This record gives sequence, structure tokens and C-alpha cells, in this order.
Amino acid sequence: MFHKVLIANRGEIAVRVNRACHGLGVQTVAIYSQADKDAMHVSEADEAYCVGPGPAARSYLDVANIVSTALATRCEAVHPGYGFLAENARFAEICGDHGLVFIGPRPPVIGAMGDKATAKRIMKEAGVATTPGSDILESVQKARDAAKRIGYPVLLKATAGGGGKGMRVVERPEDLDRAFASATAEAEASFKDGRIYMEKLLIHPRHVEVQVLADEHGTVVHLGERDCSIQKPSHQKLIEETPAPNLATKLRSALHDMAVKACKSVGYTNAGTLEFLVAGDRAYFMEMNTRIQVEHPVTEMVYGIDIVKEQIRIASGERLGYTQRDVQPRGHAIECRINAEDPQNNFAPGAGAVTGVAFPDGPGVRVDTHVYDGASVPPYYDSLLAKVVAFGDTRSAAIERMEGALRQTVIEGVRTTTAECLEILQTREFRDGTYDVGFLPAFMTGAAAASQAHG
Repeated sequence: MFHKVLIANRGEIAVRVNRACHGLGVQTVAIYSQADKDAMHVSEADEAYCVGPGPAARSYLDVANIVSTALATRCEAVHPGYGFLAENARFAEICGDHGLVFIGPRPPVIGAMGDKATAKRIMKEAGVATTPGSDILESVQKARDAAKRIGYPVLLKATAGGGGKGMRVVERPEDLDRAFASATAEAEASFKDGRIYMEKLLIHPRHVEVQVLADEHGTVVHLGERDCSIQKPSHQKLIEETPAPNLATKLRSALHDMAVKACKSVGYTNAGTLEFLVAGDRAYFMEMNTRIQVEHPVTEMVYGIDIVKEQIRIASGERLGYTQRDVQPRGHAIECRINAEDPQNNFAPGAGAVTGVAFPDGPGVRVDTHVYDGASVPPYYDSLLAKVVAFGDTRSAAIERMEGALRQTVIEGVRTTTAECLEILQTREFRDGTYDVGFLPAFMTGAAAASQAHG
């Protein structure tokens, strides 16, 4: 096991990784920007060092400063969390070149599976179903040709990164040129990689993902699936749950089998998530996230496995210590993301000082957060403030517990998504588990119309 780990991230995931390290008896080094000098992850770590000013490009994405800090503090490993450099193969490679263990898969696998277009080709060769699409589009003319072959509507996607950045829906040929330019520019700004590819846009699919763990000794297990179809117009997730509701047993098993098969085909190690689009009784591989997911707590609640601790153990060379037959789910879990956003203004992110905080507790409730009374919400980073997770023996019990937890959640000083999450849980579509990726945009449009009618 490692003696000391540098956490190359901020916010709730940095707090989460820090506590997992301490649970394993591992010392931690936090990094922070000048905007985060009073952040929770800074105060909880054993050591903390500033790596630059507020903007992420000059702090949390500054590879030289991060690696030099890890070396100066005699860390043996680096945990990247999610976002920032978590899926940057070159960063992982640089860590290895300097004798630091990158807590994640090997750099070539990150490069192959983190590049969405390459990952789809690999999955297709491995016999995993993929959505119809294109290779990398080197020009807008290539995009026009691909769209004509695939058929509208189509989806332009950045081959690097995630979180809905560099994605554009194109329904008509006359909208393609502008969407291509916009997606390319956003991808370049977000990931320093402006490459774009295209997929056929499936109508009203569900977004279902499978969590996997793989050690360096050949053992690969899945930890079931999560339904992440409650997504904002930007394709960023808002509510996730496991198990996915109303999923046929045969299709559920097929998703699990495809995920394990995919990992074995590329020699994957550590934690990862394979994302699928489910339409009817068919599932199509969409992409793989070669890192911990924001929504991993719901899986932990149902499977009783600390995924972050497993990441650290695997990276240190330990075996998983169990096989698929030993992994058994229990009950149901739901996660709501509490973001500093204004849902009535297209989920525009906000910033400012938190003037009051109250979080729920009690049996079956978990809150992962970096927020405290008086905390600052900087304008430079992701808007996630907290993840409220509720567990129940049944889905209906989990929903009821989540409703109570959300009513007890108070974050004052900035606008949040708390009330909207509660409203969504009370809709017929969520109660019945019949929602898809088109649900939230339609829900928000209807809410806005109702508000205007009563205004």
C-alpha cells in the first residue's frame, strides 16, 4: 500500500478521495488554486500546496506544477478524481515517467478508451454493438458527408473529455456548419483537443452505464448498472439511480456481459464505466469513462463496496479479493446532484458565498460535499456543491427517503437545483421509471410555461 498520495483535484471528489486514503492509512497531499485556499479538501488533507491562480488552466490543469508538487512532497501516487486531468493519457504517462503511480488505467488504455471515436472502433472489433457513426471529422465537408450517409438527426461529439462539452444536436443540414464550428471550439477550449466525430441521434433512448472494477491480475467484475437518463440540455446528469428501473432481465445481463467483455478486450485495470444508449430491447456502446464517476455513490450503497478505496488498492498492486459470484446487489439507491445553478435560466451556473448550510442525515442517507457555512463558490469550476444519496430496500422506499432528504437540504446564498430535483421525483414519469434522456428538457419547458401562465 502507498504511504502518501497526491490528490490532483478539488471539490467534493477531492474530499472523497482524501477520506478514502485516510481510511486505508495513507497520508494525503492536496493541491489548490488561490480561489480554493479555504476549501474543505485543503483543510482535511495532511499537507496542501497552492499550484496557481483561480482559472483551472493555470492551476488544476498545470501538469508541471502538479507533478513537481508530488515529487517535492515524496508522494508515491497521484489520484486524479474526475474531470481536469483524470482522462489525460499524457498526464498519466508523465506521472509514470517520474516514478509516480497514476491511480487509474495504463496510459495507452486511457488514450484508446478516452478517445471516443477510437473506443467505438475497438468495441466494434470486439463484437460490442455501437451506435452508427463516423470516424474523426477532419473538416466540415467530412461532417456533411457523414451526416448524409448516417441520416439526420445526428449528434456531434468531442472525442476527448465528457460532461456534455463539445456536443451538439443537429437536426437539419443547414444547421451543421454552425454546430460543427461551435462543438469544435468548445472541445478545444475544454480539453485542448478540438477533434469531433458524429453519431446517429437515437430518439428517446435511455442512458444506462455499467460500473466495472479490474485488478492487475486479470480479475474483472461489474457492479451493476446505473440509469443516468435525467440529464440537462447540456447532457450533464442531474439524477442517477441503481438498479435501472424497467430494464428487462435479458438486456440487463447483456449490458453487464458487454462491459466485462470490453474491459478484458483492452486489458483494462482499475475503476471504469461503460456508457450505453438503450433503445427498446437493444443497447449500443456509447463511450467509456476511464475514471471514477460522479455518481459512484449509488453503486457503493447497493453493492457495499468502496470504489475509491478499491482504486487505490488496485493501483498499489493488490488483488480484488472477490469474483463476480461474490458481488451481490441489495436494495435501491438514488443520487441527486445539488448544483450552484439556476434551473429557470437554462441551468446557468452561479458563484458567491454560501451563507447557510443544513444537510440531511439518518439511516440510508449519504451526503458527499465540500460545502460549509461561509464557503466560497468560485466562478471557475464545475457547479457541483453536493451529492445527496438515498438508499431503500425497494425503489419506492428509496424515492420516499430521497424526498425527505431533499426537504432537509438547505444551501443559502446561491441558487441550487434542490427544489427541481424534488419536483422531478414527484412526477409520474420518475415514479413509474418511464423517463428517458428527453425527460428533463421537456419537464423544464413545461415548468417554464406553467410559470409564465401563472405570472
